[in-house]
Amino acid sequence: MAKLNFGGVEENVVTREEFPLQKAQEVLKDEVVAVIGYGVQGPGQALNQKDNGINVIVGQRKNSKSWDKAVADGFVPGETLFEIEEALQKGTIICYLLSDAAQIEYWPKVKQNLTPGKALYFSHGFGITFNERTGIVPPAEVDVFLVAPKGSGTSLRRMFLQDRGLNSSFAIYQDATGKARDRVTALGIAIGSGYLFETDFKKEVFSDLAGERGTLMGAVQGIFAAQYDVLRKNGHSPSEAFNETVEELTQSLMPLVAENGMDWMYANCSTTAQRGALDWWKRFRDATSPLFEELYDSVAKGAEAQRSIDSNSKPDYREKLEVELAELRESEMWRAGKTVRSLRPENN
Repeated sequence: MAKLNFGGVEENVVTREEFPLQKAQEVLKDEVVAVIGYGVQGPGQALNQKDNGINVIVGQRKNSKSWDKAVADGFVPGETLFEIEEALQKGTIICYLLSDAAQIEYWPKVKQNLTPGKALYFSHGFGITFNERTGIVPPAEVDVFLVAPKGSGTSLRRMFLQDRGLNSSFAIYQDATGKARDRVTALGIAIGSGYLFETDFKKEVFSDLAGERGTLMGAVQGIFAAQYDVLRKNGHSPSEAFNETVEELTQSLMPLVAENGMDWMYANCSTTAQRGALDWWKRFRDATSPLFEELYDSVAKGAEAQRSIDSNSKPDYREKLEVELAELRESEMWRAGKTVRSLRPENN
């Protein structure tokens, strides 16, 4: 394991160079990795492991859309695709990739099949960190760890097919066998991580919940909407407002930031843009910092977790979710976005 120094702060990281795929295959050669759930993270993680030569099976409810998707992706019923309970019985490493609400529902079946020596793998620290709310308390005789890709399962798969890697965090909650570190590192490499950085379950879920509600999704949508609305109110067309708010950021500037950093992007734009960005970024920081403090406090107190559990466990959750998503989808900004995307050269 390597140590990286970030301005005096050391972090433990694992790269593909020091833990190559061949080593991961050796560690996992006698394991049956059962991916439970084939929704958000399941397909990317299962397919990447399959392509990397890992003995992986999928557990999913039969006659569901996800079951059909797994079949379409090449998993064979009765051979590499099973009902959840049968996959739990066969697996020596249980990749518990159901939604947080579904993890609570299926936990009794999972726990029943966690015999000594097995491993329980998560991609989110939610169920363990908030176990007083979820009831997810693993038996002492199994390894418990996580690998959390820093992106969607779709991105994990897409980057894997491009011979790139999506960075992931990893954490060990319980090492019953003495093999937990090798097992979790091997799985992190097998699912296609670019590099792995060490954390713990609590920090993973706190940063994840704050990030999703903050700059990754909630805050960025709020900022998009605010700027777009101001431009429209001042007479700018939908096309102009969308291009200046979203399209230029996502298609031109963020790729440069990803490649070289924000400082490089600032140094390679017009002097007018430089001056404006340098004058205004701290004002946006100072204006939003109290909101981020409030958000993190809500996460740390468990309020965000409880809201998710209460909301996502209701029988009409999907119907209410669709109403909220429709509000986004049918807003003028994202209808403009659909039109703008259709005009990109690659779509014509």
